[in-house]
Amino acid sequence: MILRHLFSPLNNTRLSHLCGPTDAHLRSIEAALQVKIAHRHEQFKVDGTKAQAKRGMELLQALYELAARPIEAATVQLMLAGDGAMDSAGHPTLQTRRSDLRARTPNQALYLDNIASQDITFGIGPAGTGKTYLAVAMAVDALQRSAVQRIVLTRPAVEAGERLGFLPGDLSQKVDPYLRPLYDALYELMGFDAVHKAFERQALEIAPLAFMRGRTLSNAFVILDEAQNTTPEQMKMFLTRIGFGSRAVVTGDVSQIDLPKTQLSGLIDAERVLKRVQGIAICRFTSADVVRHPLVARIVDAYDAPGRPAGRRDA
Repeated sequence: MILRHLFSPLNNTRLSHLCGPTDAHLRSIEAALQVKIAHRHEQFKVDGTKAQAKRGMELLQALYELAARPIEAATVQLMLAGDGAMDSAGHPTLQTRRSDLRARTPNQALYLDNIASQDITFGIGPAGTGKTYLAVAMAVDALQRSAVQRIVLTRPAVEAGERLGFLPGDLSQKVDPYLRPLYDALYELMGFDAVHKAFERQALEIAPLAFMRGRTLSNAFVILDEAQNTTPEQMKMFLTRIGFGSRAVVTGDVSQIDLPKTQLSGLIDAERVLKRVQGIAICRFTSADVVRHPLVARIVDAYDAPGRPAGRRDA
């Protein structure tokens, strides 16, 4: 199917920003949607299947509205990840039950950009900054759009030393206390029934990090939460599980490490080792990004104040 659209009134600056340097934005849309885009001045033509051609034209229209200034490549990728929809504030929307879900700080917007455009993204910072919640929202959105086949959520059960066999109960009862925050985010973003249906069709998996060893996770959105409590060996093991068609997000707070005092945190080690590796983005959050009760931000600042006697920080 071929769709045609005339952008009017003619604005050559907007058209230039819409297309990107050497039509880079158009090529990104073509690759993501499997369509062909041709244009002459303000006349655009999108050729592809009916659904994809329509989506491509809608995305071009949304980008044109944003094109008063140059458009970053990451913005195009995020709009593709968010199905091209935008809210009244110009933020890409995500397909979750939370219609008001959006970036609330510049660092959160950068974080979402990184997740949309990079294969592996690290979100590092204090509690309440939305690191895990936004990552789960992006995962749910990707699953809803069939951009991935499943979501895999994991975190280290460090309080039990990952010796889960010594805990009472069956496997679910052993690991639930460590994974409960992930369940809570999923229930809010998907709904209770949808979560359980996703488990039944194996489109959703939540497991301790120890259970990831020896696996290859392809066509999946994978999130490692509480990564400050991994060892460097565990972090390497997790990152090397990533297969084709997968995206990974690693979240953690290096001020809340529960490892033995002599053990280096795998999150701190990974930030140092991987900071220049292409395809990996590292986003740092501060108290300014806290979106919980305002008192939480003040608590974070008080604990991080210069001159305060330092406790153990495996840095």
